Amino acid sequence: MVLFMKGFCAVVALIVAFVLYKRMSIHDYINPEVNLEVTSGAFEDGGMIPKKYTGRGDDISPPIKLKEIDSKAKTIAIIMDDLDHPLGTFNHWVIWNIPASVREIPEGIPHKKIVHSLGNAVQGKSQYGSKHYYRGPKPPFGTHKYVFKIYVLDIVLNLNQDSGKEKLQKAMEGHVLQYGTLKGYCSR
Repeated sequence: MVLFMKGFCAVVALIVAFVLYKRMSIHDYINPEVNLEVTSGAFEDGGMIPKKYTGRGDDISPPIKLKEIDSKAKTIAIIMDDLDHPLGTFNHWVIWNIPASVREIPEGIPHKKIVHSLGNAVQGKSQYGSKHYYRGPKPPFGTHKYVFKIYVLDIVLNLNQDSGKEKLQKAMEGHVLQYGTLKGYCSR
């Protein structure tokens, strides 16, 4: 019985260490100042995300509008995270190399690595199933806060399609001209 308890405690300690490691390893690597106005025709900033844009609905990306893009901008990148996931910040979507000429990102971005309708923008791998497309909110319990982070960049990123949030943020470092967020909530 004592041997079993020692083994059980060791397993629990490993699980706790893994969870703490994962919580620490998925935070943002860059934190630019907010200087970009971001809105959506689908929901108000800080409002409830309609079911259509969730994992319990049509699971399509919402429309996103950007106001007053810097004239030096070349591309736009978006990261969407669940801020209330039990393991900490949990990434649902990464997309980059959207042309800076795009002021309104349409809803329902296709489920493809390369999005031809958005100037060959690239959708990298999310933490949510390692998919190359938007995965809508689907909290396992309670109400979770989700944030769409929009980065206006002075470069076109040369990044592998299988890159995720960490590699994307590291590649963007020093190239962010503007940054804005759109926050929304989703309940079980």
